[in-house]
This record gives sequence, structure tokens and C-alpha cells, in this order.
Amino acid sequence: MKRSMQMVQKGFTLIELMIVVAIIGILAA
Repeated sequence: MKRSMQMVQKGFTLIELMIVVAIIGILAA
């Protein structure tokens, strides 16, 4: 739990969020 929270605080930016959404969209398509 701690490690994932640190990752969210350190590097989970809007850019990464958009990349994840794009990957999910490609997989779902």
C-alpha cells in the first residue's frame, strides 16, 4: 500500500493518466 501511494504521489501525472486511458482504449477497441 505504501509503495503504490508513493508512486501515485511521485509520478502519476495527467500525462500518465492520459497514457493509461489511451492504452485501455486501444485494448478495448
